[in-house]
Amino acid sequence: MKIALIILAVFLAVVACVLIIGALLPRQHRVSRSISLHRSPHEVYSVVRDFASAPEWRPNLLRVEPLEPFDGRLRFREIAKDGSITYEVMEEMADENLVTRIVDRDLGYSGSWTYEFSDVPSGTLVRITENGEVSNILFRFLSRFVFGHTSTMDAYLTALGGKFGEKVTPE
Repeated sequence: MKIALIILAVFLAVVACVLIIGALLPRQHRVSRSISLHRSPHEVYSVVRDFASAPEWRPNLLRVEPLEPFDGRLRFREIAKDGSITYEVMEEMADENLVTRIVDRDLGYSGSWTYEFSDVPSGTLVRITENGEVSNILFRFLSRFVFGHTSTMDAYLTALGGKFGEKVTPE
């Protein structure tokens, strides 16, 4: 019985530490990742902007549902193996940039991705900048110390490279 109480006390202390650290971390973050592809900005932008076809090259994505526009903004829902997220396109300039924002408010996180497509001698530099907010303190701890703020961008950019038959390492 004494060992069980000690184990329980240690477990509760660890949980309390994780929650306290999570509460002390900043809610907001801004991070960027990029890759270079041997394709034109138009080719890369066209693939990224074709939301409906993304499940063909993003392994975790099951399907994308188009939604009714809201205030003139395109909306869509991504259904992945670990849940669904609704997005809207905030701004876009064909072949140059695209900004999407999470619409859902009950995920424990929110934010936007700004995609930039720069013409470089070798093809296209694709940069994603995440302006994120993690409201859930447990998720804030996990996203900072366990899987990192850039893990979703890294997976996305790696899959995008794979779509073009290129092995890339996001930086």
